[in-house]
Amino acid sequence: MIVCGAGVVGACTAYFLAKRGVTVTLVERSGVACAASGKSGGFLALDWCDGSPLGPLARASFALHAELARELSGDHGYRRMDTFALAAREQGAVRGGHRVRPPSWLDGAGVVTAALGTPETTAQVHPARFTQALVAAAQARGATLRMGVVQHLAPRADAPAGVVVDGETLTADAVVLALGPWTGHVAGALLPPVHGLKGYSVTLAAGEMPAHACFVDYRTAEGRALEPEIFPRPDGEVYICGMADPAPLPDSPDEVTVNPAACDVLARAGARVSTALAAAAVTRRQACYRPVTDDGLPLIGRVPGVRGAYVATGHGPWGMLNAPATGHALAELIVDGRASLDLDAFDPARLRRARV
Repeated sequence: MIVCGAGVVGACTAYFLAKRGVTVTLVERSGVACAASGKSGGFLALDWCDGSPLGPLARASFALHAELARELSGDHGYRRMDTFALAAREQGAVRGGHRVRPPSWLDGAGVVTAALGTPETTAQVHPARFTQALVAAAQARGATLRMGVVQHLAPRADAPAGVVVDGETLTADAVVLALGPWTGHVAGALLPPVHGLKGYSVTLAAGEMPAHACFVDYRTAEGRALEPEIFPRPDGEVYICGMADPAPLPDSPDEVTVNPAACDVLARAGARVSTALAAAAVTRRQACYRPVTDDGLPLIGRVPGVRGAYVATGHGPWGMLNAPATGHALAELIVDGRASLDLDAFDPARLRRARV
């Protein structure tokens, strides 16, 4: 078995395959969790996808995260959280007072407008550590990590699909493409488009903070509407994201550039809602591309028309949440021929049919 991409979706797929005794080669160009899987917020929600085709996938994945927190070695920052909605302005104050009792550290100009989640329904992981723990656990069960550039699928009429890696064709009983927004570079016209949506984030050294997540309705001094997300982590780091950028997808994760001005806007948003964040030093400025599809749903299943080829990408902002159930379902589909979760809504062929 070959799994292309060592982000969280590829890592989960490799782990659940290896757990079932499948020999796995995980192929990665730049490094484990080198793209969005290492630079995301790691926020998890039980029921925020309810009412959409993602609902059952998210609920199954939320439960799997709790199991993996017990199962994987090391500390990857899993904890349950309370989650709040805030409103804040870069200049001036929001009218009215708190509608929900605010946590003590939210002592700035922001107004807490709602409680969005409890420890029963929201949680977090440290995304890079979680992905690395999955890869290490897969390797402990016999998986191999191979560094190399996956150039394209190599469909064959008389055998399962292979992939060309650094000019060499590798074949196996099955191939999984889990390369995030770069999946289309490998699959070409075999799959519907997968786009890269660029976003920025910063991390702050704020010290120990409560297990709270904050989603902020924010206006800059120029009147720009933003929706920063603030996630304190158990190690004293606070992660803030929420700046979108239409910049085109580069050829590799190594070529992603960071706009310091965009990151500064995020740091200022944190400073407006918390004096602790105002005093904290910025430790990292980051950018990444999340994979998105034309209908907003992931591609999970068989690559149309190619024997032995599978795909898992396009999870958008819910990649960290939904990776465990995606990897588990793909392992079932590959080994057993069917998944216990209904994957019809994520069938890669659906967007091709929609064009006919």
